[in-house]
Amino acid sequence: MVFKYGIDRLTVAKALALANGDLKGILTNEAIFNITQSCSYVDEIVDKNKVVYGINTGFGPLCDTLISASDTAKLQHNLLMSHAVGVGEFVSTEISKIMLIIKLHALCLGYSGIRLSTIERIHWFIEKDILPCVPAQGSVGASGDLAPLSHLFLPLIGLGNVYYKGRMSDTGDVLRQENIEPLQLGPKEGLALINGTQFIAAHAVHALARFHNALDAADLIGAMSLEGLMGSSKPFDPRLHELRPFPGNRFVASRIWALLAESEIIQSHVNCDRIQDPYSLRCIPQVHGASRTAWLHLKQLTEIELNSVTDNPVILGSLDTISGGNFHGQPLAIPLDYATVAAAELGNISDRRSYLIIEGRYGLPKLLIKNAGLNSGFMIPQYTTAALVSENKGLCFPASADSIPTSLGQEDHVSMGSISGRKLNKVIENLEYILAIELLYATQALDFRHPIRSTSVLEACHSFVRSQVAYAEEDRIFSTDIQHLKNLIASGKFVARANEVALKYQINLNDKDYEQFQLS
Repeated sequence: MVFKYGIDRLTVAKALALANGDLKGILTNEAIFNITQSCSYVDEIVDKNKVVYGINTGFGPLCDTLISASDTAKLQHNLLMSHAVGVGEFVSTEISKIMLIIKLHALCLGYSGIRLSTIERIHWFIEKDILPCVPAQGSVGASGDLAPLSHLFLPLIGLGNVYYKGRMSDTGDVLRQENIEPLQLGPKEGLALINGTQFIAAHAVHALARFHNALDAADLIGAMSLEGLMGSSKPFDPRLHELRPFPGNRFVASRIWALLAESEIIQSHVNCDRIQDPYSLRCIPQVHGASRTAWLHLKQLTEIELNSVTDNPVILGSLDTISGGNFHGQPLAIPLDYATVAAAELGNISDRRSYLIIEGRYGLPKLLIKNAGLNSGFMIPQYTTAALVSENKGLCFPASADSIPTSLGQEDHVSMGSISGRKLNKVIENLEYILAIELLYATQALDFRHPIRSTSVLEACHSFVRSQVAYAEEDRIFSTDIQHLKNLIASGKFVARANEVALKYQINLNDKDYEQFQLS
């Protein structure tokens, strides 16, 4: 199976598959025709000395400065060097590769005036898994992600650093080893390369996959906590959610309802005198469901962006160019900030369930350990969830609410979408730790309910955790357990195990009516 750059529709799942090698990307004759035709328009503009921004003018506030035809190549070379001003840690190799993939697809749409040889070189870097070192900080998300994209494409001209065979190397050395000459950029090429939102979009793609996994894990762990606390399944009754039919709420409720069906633990207290559960149990569909809705919104908008032309100017013909603002990051910056709040809230409610479990209510021992006093038990891991939840709340200030003018006022409103994308991924990382601690607690709580059993899926989740982390009879260093469970969640193995058992027992956790919530 192959993906045709510039022809097929790029989705989040396909971008990830291209990045991890499960899907091969190719250049077709149709895409090559579109690329070469667009490039011919730029050549004609240069030959006829028609003044077009970025082709034979300076950039930003220098847009009125004309550049001679003989200097156009130098202009593009200087552009990449002068805009490579990123600082801080490098983004992951996965994000760097996704950036290349998204940019290549956008350029292959045939509106950027870039040469086929440059397209082929970008494709070569992707296929060879030679990935540019891109600093995480420096983009304001306005004329696109200028600084990170400049670093991304310095290797085309033999500059900067790349990850090569598992280590960071000088690009010039790598090209010599590969017997490849650096490119000489043509008219408009530097501008086409660094104008665009691919840094923001790549962070969105990466976050959508992690967030989707965390959402699935949160439903499973929340159901385990509910069983450990002997909560009621009634708040998940589908009839209730037909009366307030938000798709995300209905989806989560149907999942929990299926997870709890035929639970011995539920049946053991069906006639108890508890009237209502605390909100962190009873309102899982409403809270998790709202976060699902935010995820869906970000997915929909990201996939529009993945298939868009976001550089400037857009080349429609030799006498038809448009200098606009498709590079502005606001369309993704706002939903990224929205998703950040949604991810933080998933951690917020998880912390509350963890707190409930160690309170010593509903037949569980205080601090989840039999000999409390001599042992602090599970008191302190909840301090960590509290700290992470608080940190996430601080990260929820929307980066898109800020704007600082740049480029001598030419770029007088910027999106700060790159910061939105980075913050979302940090919140999700914290969320994975928060969920790991709730999973640690919920698994211990279920131990106190045995020999009464939960359902096949939730008992399989319990056994899977116990294969990694032992039951706690007394105090030990819990940070090791937390890290194990965080890795189990973040890797997708925990959710995969639950889905495997659900499939075996024909338990439908992902109703066909809710395909929109799948990462496809």
